[in-house]
Amino acid sequence: MSFSQIAFILLLVLSIYFAVKQFSFIIRNIKLGKDYEVKGNVMTRWKNVILIALGQKKMFSRMVPAVLHGFIYVAFLFTQIEFLEIIIDGLFGAHRFFAPYLGTLYSVIIGTIEILSVLAFIGTVIFLIRRNIIKLPRLHKPEMKGWPTMDANIILGLEILLLIGIFTMNGADTMLQRIDPAHYPSTGFLPVSGIMGPLFLEGFGKDMLVLLERSGWWLHFLVVLGFLFYIPRSKHLHIFFAFPNVYFSPLESRGEMENMPAVMTEVKSMMGLIPESEIPPMDAELPEFGAKDVFDLSWKTMLDAYTCTECGRCTSVCPANVTGKKLSPRKVLMDIRDRAEEVGRNIDSGSSKFLSEQDATAGVKLSAENYDDGKSLFDYITREELHACTTCNACVEACPVMINPLKPILDMRRYEILTESAGPGDWLPMFTSIENSGSVWAVPDEREKWATEFSE
Repeated sequence: MSFSQIAFILLLVLSIYFAVKQFSFIIRNIKLGKDYEVKGNVMTRWKNVILIALGQKKMFSRMVPAVLHGFIYVAFLFTQIEFLEIIIDGLFGAHRFFAPYLGTLYSVIIGTIEILSVLAFIGTVIFLIRRNIIKLPRLHKPEMKGWPTMDANIILGLEILLLIGIFTMNGADTMLQRIDPAHYPSTGFLPVSGIMGPLFLEGFGKDMLVLLERSGWWLHFLVVLGFLFYIPRSKHLHIFFAFPNVYFSPLESRGEMENMPAVMTEVKSMMGLIPESEIPPMDAELPEFGAKDVFDLSWKTMLDAYTCTECGRCTSVCPANVTGKKLSPRKVLMDIRDRAEEVGRNIDSGSSKFLSEQDATAGVKLSAENYDDGKSLFDYITREELHACTTCNACVEACPVMINPLKPILDMRRYEILTESAGPGDWLPMFTSIENSGSVWAVPDEREKWATEFSE
């Protein structure tokens, strides 16, 4: 086994190990959330996965970015065929393993990858221009300052490096096929490398061409490993998480809000719809309503947060944000993800400072069940942001991967109003009126009085 093979295997194994470790951390963070009941027809869910996650259906509400993203997305899928060949070549010390077996089909596959790679390069450059020169407004909101913008640029830069690796490898290989056909199997005519190779590499000696071909091959391999290592730290987690997120998304009407079981039990007991044995005793401890921290959200909401692409489509259609209010649905999801990351790191530290004094004294091991750092989601998401939401569902409709930013907003507002008995002063008369007369308006008559008078 050559040194090159040993280095290849070592890098591949280490990359997979660290990627699995990072994904395990993320999945554990998602599981910090409460149980979520998956309801609805399985076939409908798979249809959504095919049309929305795989087919990018909702992207086409905005044609220009949809087409550009399509170039990159399809190129990414097809490039994995060539990467699979690199894996086989690296493990067994081969070169163009599939070429002798596939013949003309191999030329068609690699040629298609090259054309798609050119289109992906065009899309990547345009995305860089949109972000950094044109400065598209939805990509330059306050929550996008610093790391989120840098993250996007790093990914786009890695995509360009990947394309450089592909064309350097293929272009040099095309020239080596002429010089040493015994060791470099024919790939047939390639639409890009077949032209660019002779144009730029004519006259290069064999040693230089071998160096360029190997450099391109290793660059391709290392950039893909870089993606594998980097993606768990990036918004580009949606490459993997979009599929389960779409599958598990609720199939109910977007305007339907879920009832809280404790409230429903109370209402039904008042109306005599449940037996007395099921009614909680009067001295029972009052439950907490809504969500104060990530532990109170569902794991589906946590998955939403990690799936967020930070594209800003939700924020760009939010009427509150458009009119200058602080609410940004994208920021809400980014804040939930940041809080989950903070909680996850603290739990992994095992530090007793995140335990209650009683548990710390008793030597109890730190876990999600007893974690307490004195903070909550309200330290990330302000009440002003929550109050600005009109529950219009525009953000839910706009998301290309079926994320529901409205759900955590409602959960946090329920906690504020029902558990803390707080909320904007302007809302309190409405709550009082609903409690007293069943109407949002403070009128002295019962809500049903008009119907009684009409029937008489």
